[in-house]
Amino acid sequence: MKEYYLNLYTKTRDEYFDYLKSLLLREEKKFVITANTETFMLGIEDKEINEMLINPNNSIIADGIGLVKGARIKGLDIEERITGVDVAKYLLEECSKNNKKVFIFGAKEEVLGKMKKVITEEYSGIIISGMINGYIDNKDEVFVKMIKETKPDVILVALGIPLQEKLINRHINEFEKGIFVGVGGSIDVLSGTIRRAPNIFIKTNTEWLYRIMTRPSRIKKFFKYNVKFGLKTVFSKRDREVLWPLLAPSEGFILLLSRHFAEK
Repeated sequence: MKEYYLNLYTKTRDEYFDYLKSLLLREEKKFVITANTETFMLGIEDKEINEMLINPNNSIIADGIGLVKGARIKGLDIEERITGVDVAKYLLEECSKNNKKVFIFGAKEEVLGKMKKVITEEYSGIIISGMINGYIDNKDEVFVKMIKETKPDVILVALGIPLQEKLINRHINEFEKGIFVGVGGSIDVLSGTIRRAPNIFIKTNTEWLYRIMTRPSRIKKFFKYNVKFGLKTVFSKRDREVLWPLLAPSEGFILLLSRHFAEK
């Protein structure tokens, strides 16, 4: 996992946005991975994700505060967290200013309808190359066909980890240009379908807590990736072998607790 940290972007959000702007204006191609603890843990288990995370041609940012803290524990100084929502919003703003093309792939049809309205009203300079929901069967075929035909400048893929990253990775070499970003649930937020965490959670880097509070079913996923990530980052392999059997039984309790709150 050490190699993953070495590929993380370490400077400020504003500097990263300047970098994205330069890529956009020069019409270059780049795969942006908005990584969190789940991404890193999947990299250990999944060969394809591992290859993406160690590929120096990809741009990897720390979307989750866990990665920022983990990097600092490992001796790597990362200035700040850069979220996928903020990256998507910034790219939409710059595309609007420069009359660039945007293609959105993923999310539900009704969410895309709301997103189209937002773009029309708030980012009127954008040329919409296409919006395709994430529930079609022939994803790869449609994805490649649309991009080759419309040649968008920014491609936002909202299929969730790891589907969105794998889709981009399978086909990015087939295209001449474009900033490709796996944005997860960002389209839900930007379209107004789901409310983003209040500023107090954003400023204190506790958006993860807000998501658990509002969607308790996420607790199991949080335990699966974040707790294991913490153990792997802080403790030696020998220590983890002792600690994990003590913590593992609580997973069932957490799942029951999440179901209890979900029914409220």
